Amino acid sequence: MPENRLIQGRYRLLDTIGRGGMGEVWRARDESLGRQVAVKCLKPLGPRHEPSFLQVLRERFRREARVAAALQHRGITVVHDFGEDDGTLFIVMELLSGRNLSQLLDDNRRQPLPVPDVIEIAEQVTAALAYTHEQSIVHRDLKPANIVRTTDGTVKICDFGIARLGHDIGFTARLTGTGIAMGSPHYMSPEQIGAHAIDHRSDLYSLGCVLYELATGVPPFDLGDAWAVLIGHRDTAPTPPRTLRPDLPEAYERIMLELLAKEPDNRPRDADALAKRLADARHPYPGRGPAIGPGVMTAPDRRLPSWTQGMTLGSPAGLDRPRRYASDRAATVLTDAWTSGGDPQRGDASPAAGIAGPALPDDRRAALAALAGRHTAALNLGRLGRWEEAGEAHRALAAERERLLGPDHPDTLTSRLESGRALGRLGRHFEAHQTYAEVLAGRERALGPDHPDTLSCRHHVALNLGRLGRLEDCRAMAREVAGARARVLGANHPDTLTTRYELAYILGKLGKWTAALQTYQEVAAARAETLGPDHPDTLAARYEVGICLGRLGRSADALALYRDLVAARTRAQGADDRDTLRARHGLGVNLGRQNRWQEALVEAREVAAARERVLGPDHPDTLVSRRESAVALGWLGRWSEAEDIYRQVADARERILGASHLDVLASHTDLAQCLEQLGRAGEAAALHRRVAALRQERAERRR
Repeated sequence: MPENRLIQGRYRLLDTIGRGGMGEVWRARDESLGRQVAVKCLKPLGPRHEPSFLQVLRERFRREARVAAALQHRGITVVHDFGEDDGTLFIVMELLSGRNLSQLLDDNRRQPLPVPDVIEIAEQVTAALAYTHEQSIVHRDLKPANIVRTTDGTVKICDFGIARLGHDIGFTARLTGTGIAMGSPHYMSPEQIGAHAIDHRSDLYSLGCVLYELATGVPPFDLGDAWAVLIGHRDTAPTPPRTLRPDLPEAYERIMLELLAKEPDNRPRDADALAKRLADARHPYPGRGPAIGPGVMTAPDRRLPSWTQGMTLGSPAGLDRPRRYASDRAATVLTDAWTSGGDPQRGDASPAAGIAGPALPDDRRAALAALAGRHTAALNLGRLGRWEEAGEAHRALAAERERLLGPDHPDTLTSRLESGRALGRLGRHFEAHQTYAEVLAGRERALGPDHPDTLSCRHHVALNLGRLGRLEDCRAMAREVAGARARVLGANHPDTLTTRYELAYILGKLGKWTAALQTYQEVAAARAETLGPDHPDTLAARYEVGICLGRLGRSADALALYRDLVAARTRAQGADDRDTLRARHGLGVNLGRQNRWQEALVEAREVAAARERVLGPDHPDTLVSRRESAVALGWLGRWSEAEDIYRQVADARERILGASHLDVLASHTDLAQCLEQLGRAGEAAALHRRVAALRQERAERRR
């Protein structure tokens, strides 16, 4: 979007101050009032979108923006205006001068913030949550990046009502390399992960995660792998923060651990109760500072900002208060995906979301809300790798939604689609294909061939064709879907780029590496433009460019790319991130292709050590890196050392995968070739015979 563009004849865009998956944030000048504001421009929609889809999106955008604009509290970012200009949806907010809490931690080199700062932030965020919960509004995506401390010390919560818009626009937070839409795993409450209903206490749990990180420098479950983080939230007690931060007063440690209770009933009952706990911790006696425990340093007494004088936090926001959470006024969950109790083609909102829509009987409303909760629970079973259970849950849910809503209702079809995804994850690709085909027919009848949901289903059909070995059919359909998505959603829409990314993968599987390289390069360039050069999706496409370069024998180009990619991923994701280590692995492989085997050996050993530390000694990635070090040793003529490693890798893979797994057979072949180099022909021949027999058994079982 160009600088100096005038939005709705009023807001002059001056310069970009932020960019993310949903769009850009601009510093702008309100020409009518002569003040500077922040304008969040959601991704340009353009005239080529499917009209009914645009109509629904605009209406939902207006509803969300009205809810956000109605919030008036010093601790919440003010929304001044919203609208649409030349196909671009925009929200005008107050321009904040300060840093979000994630940036504050970065500024502090991810070291804990001073105790007085943690206390001040906790009290101000709690006051803002007390107000929003009083309005029956739940944020649901509270995290350091959504909380800003301004230059005058005021702490503000941002993005009420904005994150939720990403669901329909197509920009959702993704876990790197999975393509699965998620929230922010380090700050998700157990009930968000499981099957329980979400209320204001979910925000309190997320606040506990934020305060824990501010006080210790790390989230409560800093486990690297996203699924391990989710399991930590659900099943593991957090390490007491004073173990990591001895100078944290005991009273605040107790508060944080109560906020992080697995069961909502074991947390403070609401933000009002939390505010009282914080006040008691700060002032256990009149005129005194925080409670002092053995060996605990006191934090200086700091007065609350002047604007809080005389402020009352309101009455508790518990679910037992019918005035707030009566059945005719459900809690608005602003950052959740819309669940459809109505018809999305008409723009009906979900009763569970608390946004105005057609009135429904209480029993039907309750049934639909329960089904929405079960849908979330089933999705999370899949995210945790429990695909058998997830598939059963989605199939049961599809049957109940069909009974309540009809066979072609979008919710029914969504549940059936998810059951197909579960079947695919279980390797039951033929059954998955049948399910996808039925869902596709239903979506075409209900929504039309070019509706985004229909195209999403066609995308799944195409990928599943590839898994069935029908690579040419997969390529043809993926090309068609990419073209349709470009026409309906735009050439640079994430869904369009996802299909093109998968098309490039299939081209590689077909051995068409030049075409695959060109497609990956185009996807990487488009993602860099729309998402930013260091976005995980951009970096994923660049990684695949490196794979193609290597396959085409352009190892020098691949080596240069991987060096840049390692630096970018280290900067964006950290040195021990799995994707960073994967890029380093590619770097080492291409060092070998350049016959720089000593450097390749050093890189392989370092990556193997890092992967063992982060992922474990028997993780597949760790074993791949150990094998790469054996390859380098062989090229350096150090076959005895290589033999030990080849044998260790083969034994580990056989123990984990079974004797006839292809990776195990490949490892035994590596070992046999190493034995040949050592002059031990008899042992090598015996191992080759064993591999051949196992391959024959495997082939017979597959007939």
